[in-house]
Amino acid sequence: MPTPEDKSLPQDELVEATLVFDAKAILGEGALWHPAEQCLYWVDIEGKKLHFYKPQTSENSSLDVGARIGTVVPVSGGGALVGLQTGIHHIDTKTGALTFITNPILASDVRFNDGKCDPAGRFWIGTMALDTRAGAAKLYRLDKDKQVKEMLDNLTIANGIVWSLDKKTMYFTDTRTQQVEAFDYEVETGEISNRSVIISIPKEEGSPDGMTLDADGNLWVALHGGGAVAKYDPATGKQLQKVKVPTKQTTSCAFGGEDLGTLYITTAREGLSEDELKDCPESGGLFAARPGAHGVPAGFYAGIV
Repeated sequence: MPTPEDKSLPQDELVEATLVFDAKAILGEGALWHPAEQCLYWVDIEGKKLHFYKPQTSENSSLDVGARIGTVVPVSGGGALVGLQTGIHHIDTKTGALTFITNPILASDVRFNDGKCDPAGRFWIGTMALDTRAGAAKLYRLDKDKQVKEMLDNLTIANGIVWSLDKKTMYFTDTRTQQVEAFDYEVETGEISNRSVIISIPKEEGSPDGMTLDADGNLWVALHGGGAVAKYDPATGKQLQKVKVPTKQTTSCAFGGEDLGTLYITTAREGLSEDELKDCPESGGLFAARPGAHGVPAGFYAGIV
């Protein structure tokens, strides 16, 4: 049945996600579908692992990366980029071998968080302080020549980031603001401007975390603390649909599968009490749902490594 905050949504717009892998991740994050490999990449930030889930066999494998891992993006030439506590690295996804690229973070108590590649193949990645103090986070852009540029500062938890279908808008959330913002985006240069708020999320529904885009241009936002992923129209800010997850800490989402019609959802166990874990024993698991929408292919890093 709909919860009180779902009264605006028809019953058929509420979808239940089911557990596909009981990972018991401390802080699952960074879901991304690799179309060539037909594999879901995702991370356990505090578990320091890069995971690979293959739905064809329901098998999940992982690589220990030796440091907190905020996100992962595939590289056009093979392998992936990972944002580790020790910097941005290229990883050989078969062997786990790491090659250091750069590290713009100066503070020892700040780590990388969510990030994705833009339509031109640049890697955007945000940060957050380990104590989540306000103003300590930034958003960076790694260009194809491996140069790093600071794009936003004075953030708290730099999180979900995606680009519109027409490549003219960047969507981004700083979780503590309870908002999703839009920026004018120049695909040729990677510059952003004209910041505006397009979605405001009531605290009782959870806080905006990872995001993805569907083939109709709608935003799907993981609601941390809300046990759901919600679909929004970025033009109006209206919530159109909700996928419920049987654990409060939903963290990221990505469309995958052969038809990009399966919504994969990562979750976390971090900070949950023993009683909360008894109530939600699947916390930290990987979930999936078929909400009736289809995604768009993930962006790859197109630069040198």
